[in-house]
Amino acid sequence: MDLKDIQNLIKFVAKSGASEVKLETDDVKITIKTGSDETNIVQQMPMAQMPQMQMQQAAAPSAPATVTPVVESEDSKYITVKSPIIGTFYRKPSPDKPLFVEVGQTIAVGDVLCIIEAMKLFNEIESEVSGKIVKILVDDSSPVEFDQPLFLVDPS
Repeated sequence: MDLKDIQNLIKFVAKSGASEVKLETDDVKITIKTGSDETNIVQQMPMAQMPQMQMQQAAAPSAPATVTPVVESEDSKYITVKSPIIGTFYRKPSPDKPLFVEVGQTIAVGDVLCIIEAMKLFNEIESEVSGKIVKILVDDSSPVEFDQPLFLVDPS
């Protein structure tokens, strides 16, 4: 089971209204519990299976960013791009390369916004919206959580 399958399972459980779902295979055990508006994931696997999971993630394409409208009244016209994974946020591909995006820059769907490193894997985060970067909400080389806001985008 790869990361994309797990993300799809989370979305399905959230939409179904179930309060708890358990899935167990030979190498993976997943429990998804939904509360009022949040989903918690507990994933356990034997240590011998970790390299296989890393190889599957390395072969996976770029992780799509979660996009939701910002609810604040002042920023209600902006879209927030959130982190799809836990890891370390990087604004450039390497220290000697230019930034992926800057405030004021126009972006299109599929543009790489940043990289999030998780377990020595560097995941390119691509935009799912077009617009202009209004604000970058995370400092370079900072740890980020799942669903943490990363960017504000003006879609107009």
